[in-house]
Amino acid sequence: MSVDGKAIVTCALTGVLTNPAQHPVPVTPAQMAASAKQAFDAGASVMHCHFRQQDEGLGHLPTWDPDIVDAIAQAIRDACPGVVLNFSTGVVGPDISGPVACLRRSRPEMAALNAGSLNYLKVRRSGQWAWPPMLFDNPVSKIQGFLDVMNEVGVIPECECFDTGIVRSVDLLRQAGLLPEDPHVSLVMGVASGMPAKARWLPLLIEELPREAHWQAIVIGRAEVWDVHRAAAELGGHLRSGVEDTFYLPDGSRTSGNGPLIEALVALAREVGREIASPAETRALLGIA
Repeated sequence: MSVDGKAIVTCALTGVLTNPAQHPVPVTPAQMAASAKQAFDAGASVMHCHFRQQDEGLGHLPTWDPDIVDAIAQAIRDACPGVVLNFSTGVVGPDISGPVACLRRSRPEMAALNAGSLNYLKVRRSGQWAWPPMLFDNPVSKIQGFLDVMNEVGVIPECECFDTGIVRSVDLLRQAGLLPEDPHVSLVMGVASGMPAKARWLPLLIEELPREAHWQAIVIGRAEVWDVHRAAAELGGHLRSGVEDTFYLPDGSRTSGNGPLIEALVALAREVGREIASPAETRALLGIA
């Protein structure tokens, strides 16, 4: 994408484990569709989706039940004509049967492809681990397994890169023939054990991408995320926000949901001279019929 190109805006509708009893994250098909519609009306043409269990009291837990996933996918498509769906596929361990079954059942236009492994860590102020130290393992064999299915069902992979070595690995995967010449890349910034949410890192990270890559920044945090979003817009990247990534608006107040976050992101993009791609333009830019 050139600096003058239109920005594709993605909404990350809900997180992996965020508790809906404490935060404004949608869970049910109706909630997901309503939240997606607010984001869609504000300018988001891509919806990045995680999926939650539907039983009462379990909405903070993920699910790979294809029936639940398809009900959510269809509800979003009905609410947002022309929307591009982007499914999460993140799982720990070698068993990818859950996300694969969902890709085959619902056939989203895009899906996340975690492009390398990361020690997923966070420490509380007390010095205690926020959760037991975890390896988010994504060896090449696992990446290849996902790509085989994505190619089979016509899903565009979106390479999620949590650290600089993973960013550099994208070009190696391209050279090895696993990825196309113009891969889609997300620079995930703000995970405690990954790349920090610092705008000055973006030019260096972009230098390491394949020349024809499409890229966006996924920025996790509070006030710092908006400086990175502005830099991404200025540098010609695509844009993403949503309650998976932050609960905070540029003025520091907490958001009521996805709609206000996307409104703020679109306003920021326009401040630096970027126009927003419509759903039809997004599909054309991504090569989706």
